[in-house]
Amino acid sequence: MDAWSGLALGFGNALTVTNLGWALLGCFLGTAIGVLPGIGPALTIALLLPITFQVSATGAFILFCGVFYGAMYGGSTTSILLNTPGESGSIITALEGAKMARSGRAGPALVTAAVGSFIAGTIGTLGISFLGPVVVELALKLGPAEYFSLMVLCFVTVSAVLGGSALRGLASLGLGLMIGLVGIDLQTGQPRLTFGVPELLDGIDVVLVAVALFAVGETLHLAWRHVEGRQEVREVGRLMMTKEDWKRSTGPWFRGALLGFPFGVMPAGGTEMPTMLSYYAERKLSKHPEEFGTTGAIEGVAGPEAANNAAAAGILVPMLTLGLPTSATAAIMLSAFQSYGIQPGPLLFTGQAELVWTLIASLYIANIMLVVLNLPLVG
Repeated sequence: MDAWSGLALGFGNALTVTNLGWALLGCFLGTAIGVLPGIGPALTIALLLPITFQVSATGAFILFCGVFYGAMYGGSTTSILLNTPGESGSIITALEGAKMARSGRAGPALVTAAVGSFIAGTIGTLGISFLGPVVVELALKLGPAEYFSLMVLCFVTVSAVLGGSALRGLASLGLGLMIGLVGIDLQTGQPRLTFGVPELLDGIDVVLVAVALFAVGETLHLAWRHVEGRQEVREVGRLMMTKEDWKRSTGPWFRGALLGFPFGVMPAGGTEMPTMLSYYAERKLSKHPEEFGTTGAIEGVAGPEAANNAAAAGILVPMLTLGLPTSATAAIMLSAFQSYGIQPGPLLFTGQAELVWTLIASLYIANIMLVVLNLPLVG
């Protein structure tokens, strides 16, 4: 079955009232979960899994994918408004989004995040539909040397992005690497930097670190400002994007999407690396570099958010085509497939064609639902 025939079959099933209801419920739950730091789609799907055993496999996976996509949308809300990332992929969004909010431009930041998520999610879903097997085949050809090069590129990017001081950037990088080493080594099974504390064997979650860095710091800053009697009342500007904002966001949306999808497909690619690289690229390409780190640049929100959602779509490709989960959420969804007696892999598109194409079609529908749900929240 070719992609066009599969999509026709999928939309025919996905547009039923029941499946639309599951998609809407998943999008709503995912958006709500994305706003809450530290919970995430993986835990949510794991909690929903026992409840959905009485539901058909198609309905359950439409619900799960709605939760997954919705969490990517919702994570940007707290990043922008509260300087507290709801998801690890939204950490970079907080750098410029929170500054835009403090400058009275929270509305345009939220709109560019929502529209960018929609565009990138749609591009990513198109990638699943037409390029999935090809991209996976290319990703599997990457060896240790290529992954090492990618890591070095990300490390250099981190050092360059974090302010004007290379020393501070490298110091932050070293601290992050040290925190990342805590836990059990995946190759040898030996504990690293746990100091005999059993609770550290699981490592330190990146969302926990992000909340500690952003939320706690923001709380202390606000408390200090209150004690000092410094009450700042800022004028709220336009809630919607101006023509100039649309012009400045269009390029980052598409660049972020094209950057994020391949990273999502790669094992251990995740959403953190493409968002960071997108931010660095937009900072270099922007015609308004003076806004980065000061009043907030809209490109610094549009690009990383697009990369985040495209990477999230890419994560589904190796899971469906190879049965290879590349994130915690994909691992939970893989176990959900197996609980229904379905084994993702190369034969999934032939043995369970109706389920797969209905699931892919529901991703397009979920993207539309999410942008309709999120845009009214701006005003």
